[in-house]
Amino acid sequence: MANRNLLFLSLLLGLIPAVGPVVAQEEQQPPIRVVVDMVQLNVAVTDNKGSYISGLHPQDFIVTEDGIKEKPAIFAEGYEPARRLVDIPAPGEKISPPESGQPTGAVVPQDLAAALAGANVFILFDTSNYMYRGFVFAQDAISDFVRSLDKADQIAFYSYSRDLSRGSMLTPDRSQVLRAVRTTVAGDDAALYNCLLLTVKDTASYTGRKVIVVFSNGPDNSSMVPPEDVAELAQSTGTAIYMISTQQAKLEPVSTAVFERMTAATGGKAYFAKNWREEKQAFASIRDDLQHLYSLSYYPQPNPNRGWRTITVKLVGDRLSKYHIRTRSGYRPQPNRFSAGSDLTAAVPEVPQ
Repeated sequence: MANRNLLFLSLLLGLIPAVGPVVAQEEQQPPIRVVVDMVQLNVAVTDNKGSYISGLHPQDFIVTEDGIKEKPAIFAEGYEPARRLVDIPAPGEKISPPESGQPTGAVVPQDLAAALAGANVFILFDTSNYMYRGFVFAQDAISDFVRSLDKADQIAFYSYSRDLSRGSMLTPDRSQVLRAVRTTVAGDDAALYNCLLLTVKDTASYTGRKVIVVFSNGPDNSSMVPPEDVAELAQSTGTAIYMISTQQAKLEPVSTAVFERMTAATGGKAYFAKNWREEKQAFASIRDDLQHLYSLSYYPQPNPNRGWRTITVKLVGDRLSKYHIRTRSGYRPQPNRFSAGSDLTAAVPEVPQ
C-alpha cells in the first residue's frame, strides 16, 4: 500500500509542472479577429421623365431591411466624398449593440468613410463569335466610355467568349485599360454567365461603389452557371450590373428578360442598341448614372434571418414620394470570417454586403 501511495504521489507531482506551460500557452494565443459587416446601397432617384434628382439629404431616405428600419451611417451623392452620419469610434473603442447592431467588441476604423468613397468600374466585353460584325465599332464605343470616366477611381477591362480574359486589372491608369481594349481578338462561343460570375467574385474584394458594365452582342450559349446565381451574388456583394446589348440579343425573348431582371435586381439598367450610335449613347447614359447615384451605407440592426434579406428604400414626404428609386432589392449575408493572429483593434469592416 505504501508503494502504491508513493507511486500515485509521484504521478501527481509529475503532472503539476505541466499545468503551467499549458495555461501560459492558452494565455499567449492572440484574440480573435472580428469582421464587421456593412451594407452599402447605390440609389438612383429620377422623376417621371427619367431626369436625375439631386440635392437630397440623408433624412430624405428611409431604409428598411426585412421591415426593420435602418440608420444610415455613411452618405454620399455622386462622386462627392462620403461623409459619416453617426459617430464612428476610434480604433479600440467598443460599439454598443443597441446603437450599431454589431457584436460587442467590434471596432471600425476612423477612415471608413474614405474607404467607401470613389467608384470601381469593371468592363466586360463580349468577344465571342457573335461579335464578328461590328467588333471595331464596339471597341471604339468602349474606348470612348473609358476616356469619359474621368471621375471614376479605377477601371478594369475584361473580355470573354468561352473563357474570361482579364486584360487589365483594376487600375487608375486609363492608358493601360485602353491598350487592353485595343488588343482584344474575337473568340468562339459565348459563356456570359460563367464569366460574369467570375467578374462579380473579383469585385467582392473591393470597397466603395462597384459596377460591372457588360457589352454583349448575343445570348449565352455555353455557360454552366444559371443567371439567377449571378444576380444573387452581385446583390450580396453590392455590385451593380449594367448591360448594353445589340438587337441581336433582343431577338431572343429569354435573353432579353434575363438581362432586364438581372440589371434591375442589382440596381443597374439594361440597354438594347440598334447601331453603334446607340451603343455610345448607352455608355454615356451609364456614365451619367454613376455621377448621380446616392450612396447609403448602414450597419444592419439585429436580425435573426440568415437567409435572403429584402431591402426597401423610400423617400420621405409627399413632395418626394412621386420620384422613382432604383437600387438592389436585397442580399444574402456572407459568412463572418474569424482569424487568429490579429488584435481586435486591427479589425476591419467587411464592406459591403
